Amino acid sequence: MNLRDYLAVQQHLVDAELDRLTPPETTPPATIHRAMRYSLFAGGKRIRPVLCLEAARTVAGEVEGAVTAACPLELIHTYSLIHDDLPALDNDDYRRGKLTNHKVFGDAMAILAGDALLTLAFQVLAELPAPADRKVRLMAELATASGTVGGMIGGQVADLEGEGKPPDAALLESIHRAKTGALLRASLRMGAIYAGATDAQYAALSCYGEHIGLAFQIVDDILDVEESSEALGKTAGKDAAQHKITFPAVYGLEVSRTMAEAECARAHQVLEPFGERAARLHELADLIVRRKS
Repeated sequence: MNLRDYLAVQQHLVDAELDRLTPPETTPPATIHRAMRYSLFAGGKRIRPVLCLEAARTVAGEVEGAVTAACPLELIHTYSLIHDDLPALDNDDYRRGKLTNHKVFGDAMAILAGDALLTLAFQVLAELPAPADRKVRLMAELATASGTVGGMIGGQVADLEGEGKPPDAALLESIHRAKTGALLRASLRMGAIYAGATDAQYAALSCYGEHIGLAFQIVDDILDVEESSEALGKTAGKDAAQHKITFPAVYGLEVSRTMAEAECARAHQVLEPFGERAARLHELADLIVRRKS
């Protein structure tokens, strides 16, 4: 199966499980469930849960329940996008080619929809049919990756406080290893944990996650400069307009491209001990670097 067909199958698998896990739109209070589902099913690529699933398969083949363990990553990611688009943060009107949540449901309901998705993520992990010690590790991993110390929220704070400051390489890397990289790395780590990985397997997949996480953000920054709003499904050029610290701002476009390719090469290298079992992870690394949206 080629990569496009493979991803379509995986996205369908994840979407079906997210649909099962998220209360129907008609469940009272209906407005919050409509708002949650509006953003959750707005057409995301599901790259984080797919990476989680593929990490589990790389360790132990098909693992029962892995798709459920992977879904909280998408719940957290979607909550972060809803909040990121709010007027108090990035103030964006479009996400994934659709009006942002607050544009449809209002600021208050958008905030609550994000809060609800965050809460649901940990409910799903708490109810997993898995050993208690494994569930605790999964919850700790997701909480740390989403949190303030080296995690997504900490990265968002640094990103906000860095607006308008002179481009600085050290600050840039610290922002993006936390803001984007931490949750992508957690995707690999959670798949490894759920599948019962050895310490060496966990370390290798974690390292792969760090490299593709940084590559993902570098490419994101490049696309914000080069692609149109229509291609991206969100407002292009906002990084420059808001004077954000980005890879092109610090290094220029050509060096940024070289850096993304270097991170991809390192990701491939750390997968070598897995042999053919990591074939899809190799393909996903290449996809992250070569994507256009």
